[in-house]
Amino acid sequence: MTLGVSSAKPSDSFLYDIDLPGEPVEYHSVQLIRDEFLMNLQKFANSIQRTMQQLEGEIKLEMPSISLEGEVSNLAADPDTVETLEQCVINWLNQISAAVEGQLKKTPQGNGPLAEIEFWRERNATLSALYEQTKLPTVRKVLDVIRESDSLLVANLQPVLAELFKYHIEASDNVRFLSTVERHFKNITHGASFQVVLDTIPSMMSALRMVWIISRHYNKDERMIPLMERVAWEIADRVCRVVNLRTLFKENRTSAQHKTLEAKNTLKMWKKAYFDTRAKIEASGREARWEFDRKRLFERTDYMASICQDLYDILQVMEEFYNIFGPELKAVTGDPKRIDDVLCRVDSLVTPMENLTFDPFSNKSAQYWKFVMDDFKIEVLVIEKEAKNFIDESFKTLRSAEAAFDMLLKFKHIRSREAVNRQMMMKFNDILAQYCKEIDIVNKIFVKNLENPPLYKNHPPVAGSIYWERSLFFRIKHTILRFQEVEEILDSERGQEVKQKYLEVGRTMKDYEDHKYEQWKETTEQVLPNLMKKSLLTKTSANNEEASTLEKGAIFVINFSPALKEIIHETKYLEQLGFPVPELARNIALQEDKFLRYTDGMQRMLDHYHMLIGTLNEAETLLLDDHSQELVRVFRSGYKRLNWNSLGIADYISRCKQAIGKFESLVHQIHKNSKDISSRLTFIESVNLFKYPAPKSEEELPGVKEFFEYIERERARDIDHMVRWYLAIGPLLTKVEGLVIHTNTGRAPKLSAYYEYWENRIYEVLVRLILKNLQSFNSLVLGNIPLFQAETILTAPEIILHPNTNEIDKLCVNCVRNCVEITKHFVRWMNGSCIQCPPQKGEEEEIVIISFHNDICVNPQIIEQAVMIPQNVHRLLVNLMKYLQRWKRYRPLWKLDKAIVMEKFAAKRPPCVAYDEKLQFYSKIAGDVMRHPLVKDEHCIRLQLGQLASTVQENAKSWVLSLGRLLNESAKEELESLQEEIEVISRCITTQNNLF
Repeated sequence: MTLGVSSAKPSDSFLYDIDLPGEPVEYHSVQLIRDEFLMNLQKFANSIQRTMQQLEGEIKLEMPSISLEGEVSNLAADPDTVETLEQCVINWLNQISAAVEGQLKKTPQGNGPLAEIEFWRERNATLSALYEQTKLPTVRKVLDVIRESDSLLVANLQPVLAELFKYHIEASDNVRFLSTVERHFKNITHGASFQVVLDTIPSMMSALRMVWIISRHYNKDERMIPLMERVAWEIADRVCRVVNLRTLFKENRTSAQHKTLEAKNTLKMWKKAYFDTRAKIEASGREARWEFDRKRLFERTDYMASICQDLYDILQVMEEFYNIFGPELKAVTGDPKRIDDVLCRVDSLVTPMENLTFDPFSNKSAQYWKFVMDDFKIEVLVIEKEAKNFIDESFKTLRSAEAAFDMLLKFKHIRSREAVNRQMMMKFNDILAQYCKEIDIVNKIFVKNLENPPLYKNHPPVAGSIYWERSLFFRIKHTILRFQEVEEILDSERGQEVKQKYLEVGRTMKDYEDHKYEQWKETTEQVLPNLMKKSLLTKTSANNEEASTLEKGAIFVINFSPALKEIIHETKYLEQLGFPVPELARNIALQEDKFLRYTDGMQRMLDHYHMLIGTLNEAETLLLDDHSQELVRVFRSGYKRLNWNSLGIADYISRCKQAIGKFESLVHQIHKNSKDISSRLTFIESVNLFKYPAPKSEEELPGVKEFFEYIERERARDIDHMVRWYLAIGPLLTKVEGLVIHTNTGRAPKLSAYYEYWENRIYEVLVRLILKNLQSFNSLVLGNIPLFQAETILTAPEIILHPNTNEIDKLCVNCVRNCVEITKHFVRWMNGSCIQCPPQKGEEEEIVIISFHNDICVNPQIIEQAVMIPQNVHRLLVNLMKYLQRWKRYRPLWKLDKAIVMEKFAAKRPPCVAYDEKLQFYSKIAGDVMRHPLVKDEHCIRLQLGQLASTVQENAKSWVLSLGRLLNESAKEELESLQEEIEVISRCITTQNNLF
């Protein structure tokens, strides 16, 4: 029986965990704690397993079934008892002999050292159980009885028990001594890394030495050599598992190199620790020497160490090639594709190792591995040759001398292929040739852009051109300074030529720089004083007239010359470049922040002013003319007296801001009043003058008179509101008068244009009001939604509308005329004021009210709309009358005189068939009439035909009744005549009967 934990082993990943340089110490401590825990857990599981085996698989000696009470001599004297006990002892001897023989046949289950420890533990457990049973009181008494009885079994008993004791003692001692090295064996087998194994091997060897000295059984070659051979096998197996060639070359190269190096060191440490311990034993002179078979212990590990060295060398070669063909060489040569092709060949060097068909760590495969390594070395030589050819070609077409130089310096300090490294160290002349080309390119750029150099953003012309010239010079200077790090480069003949060329170009650039500076200095000293004497502002007219015109609509611009800004920038940059600048220019440059504050302040002030002026319309501009003139007078010193040398610029800006603030307050108040007036005009313009009643139901609409009367009532109510809004405009204008000229007369001459402006606005609003309402009503008239209904009645001999078409036309015309005449309620203002004109006496003492109606009623657009609406209504009525013409086919019902027609018809004494035809004709008319549509919608008018249909139906039915009465009378007369004839015939028959 085994427990679930008995097979617990550290994860296989532990075997591949390699300690990389630079890993935190905390990580290693955690690894050690984890390994300690797992090994103790496995040890505990093994102990439980052994205990279970002892409990379940223990060989139990069968006890005798007879009673052993009494003295030994008495029991030995009883033959039956002795015979029974002899059979029991024979069984014991057979069991013990079989158990010992079985244990001697067993071998350790595994190739590692831990398997040998487990082997001795299992033997110790089995033999200990048997040995302990031989010491039981019952067993001892049975053996005493056998000896007392002088049984022949005594001779066989002692050798078996002695052999059991010997093997039991041997197993017990071996378990005890091997337990002292068990921890070392577990570290070798399950340690987290090779470093753990490296640290363990020396201490393990010391522990094995102690076992060799103290143990009574492991102090011989036949025991110690197999144990050490197992240790060597475990170390070799550990290396085979970790250094897996199928995945080794896919790992990080540094990690893989570190892994192979540690594997090799581990294998070497095994041999070194052995010989160190052997030397100590020999030096002591008291212990048996270790003269073990070295081939058995080290042949495989030595061979594997050589393989690990080969793998390390392979990884090192690849690292060297990658160091050569890195990003630096790509940048220098400008041929990344070819470099990538070479690197692909480098990567393919390890392809044969990744696809081996044999075990490289096996001694039997040594010859095959030699073939692989020979092919590898040949391919390395081929790649080296190609690399040298590539470098020779690439250095003839270098992209950058400095980058190539940096790369060569780097190769002097990093590990790379020796042959390639020597080849690259011979390329300094190619670098000098490339540097000469770069000097020529820089000089060509300099000459080409000499007159118009490219400038950096925000750089002034002179300082920017010097910056440009210095940046060009720095390109070649920086490289030659780098060359000085290797003295032999510039000391050669070619180096001296390059140095001379560099100095010539440098002198040319320096002359250019000095010329630019002197030219700027002379110009600045001449111009700067005049620029500082310019006025703060310049004034232009909004309509591009001369500045000497009226200052109304003036536009002000800051007069801070761009040339002055440029001088300030030039001074700052030239001083940064190390040039001495004129004292005046330097002082002005030091005041740049002050000038920026002044210009920013004035710009904000002027933007504020221009924004305010821009918000004024023409009428408001005229209204505020005096205030604008006052504001311009405050500005006057800025374009008349003050210049950039003045000390009162800050006070001037402050005064201007105060004046603008005062002007802004006035403008805001005027705009507030304008907004109030505009809102009232908006209310007036938005009024609907044709508010019609809602339908009473889906089928019943208001009548014509009801419809137009409702519109007039609603309009009258709206006119009262409109007039109140209109009358409120005058006081608002009077309020503006108070703000501007501080009077409240309502007739200020200064505001006459402003009054006129608002009177025009009112006229425009009224025009739009009337026009919009007329257009809206016209759209309703021609729309597809009926608004009112008219009845159709029969007034013999004609079918007419109720109300008739003339009345409808008249109602429509009156409604449209009243819409236009609402403007009579808006009385005009007296000239040059906002006061309403009083009523005037006209001809024949007629009172005349001067209103906007006089102008609006002659507006062509309004006239056109006012005429169009009645015309459209009339056209609709004509269409309805045409529709009613189809009812004229029933005219005979009411046009003919019924009594005369019936009398003539009866005079003819028609038969019943004729009566039937007439009755069916009029009955059909009565039915057909009600099947006609009883409603006809013509755009806004709904025609109700129900009453007309009922009247026609009643007329048809009256004809049916008349014919019925006539038929009744005719039939009655004939019946009476027939009855008289029957009576006459009856009397005749009676008379004849009497005669006979």
